[in-house]
Amino acid sequence: MYTNDFEYYRADSVDSALELLGDHDGAELIAGAHGLLPRMKTGDESPPALVDIGRVSGLDTIESSDGDSGGDGDSISVGALATHAEIAESELVHEHATALADAASELGDPQVRNGGTIGGNLAHGDARSDPPAALLALEGSLEVRGPDGERTIDATDLFEGPFETAVADDEIVTAVRIPTDDDAVSGYRKRRDPLSGYAMVGVGVWLQIDDETIEAARAAVTGATTTPSRLPAVEDELEGSAVSEETITAAAAEAGTTLEADAFVSDVRASAEYREHLLTIDTERALYDVLDVDQ
Repeated sequence: MYTNDFEYYRADSVDSALELLGDHDGAELIAGAHGLLPRMKTGDESPPALVDIGRVSGLDTIESSDGDSGGDGDSISVGALATHAEIAESELVHEHATALADAASELGDPQVRNGGTIGGNLAHGDARSDPPAALLALEGSLEVRGPDGERTIDATDLFEGPFETAVADDEIVTAVRIPTDDDAVSGYRKRRDPLSGYAMVGVGVWLQIDDETIEAARAAVTGATTTPSRLPAVEDELEGSAVSEETITAAAAEAGTTLEADAFVSDVRASAEYREHLLTIDTERALYDVLDVDQ
């Protein structure tokens, strides 16, 4: 299938991109374009103009808050134009935000991982994609710039519906920020749709552990639901509990309990009821992976 006609502009800075967005009503940003172009080809989206920010310099850096690519600041910053392959290969991300590195390594195929960018992926809001669950579990945020200046969007406020996010049409994601904690572990587990490669179910987990007790927990789902979501019942079951098989089983059993029945996707590949069942299984497996508990 082919896209409708559109105008194409290449920006050389964030400011010029914002100006182009302001000058062309309905224009969309592209960088890797692996999320937008397929939807343009199917007719789901048909912007009159595209503004390419793929060559804007300075938006692909991965570093800690102290400005060091290997430092120990209290957060890490991942530039919006960092590719999924770069994130998956980053030692800094692996060490301090393992769930995001896991999600990046699972996303799509090598072509998509080497071309697609984290900022575009998250702003696009595809609930089948992998990074949203990792961002929610890590309690990350997006830094964006628009005509009124800069602002921060917390992950919990980002996803508003299928392909709907809190990033405004005239705003540009400049970075993803992830808080770090040396006492925490995290990970992401994906059940891949064999046809599309998207997540049928994806679970992100972050746990703060002290002396074999889970002091704090965050868990999130993507793929199984129409909107990437936190799993508060799982978190409540984990917090204050000992690291054990019993804790994992009890927490996983709560995975779907705080989600509305219509929150689960139902299509030709799997019913909503089956995805809810799979969510319990994959939450349990994700917890085993992160806690490294023998089964």
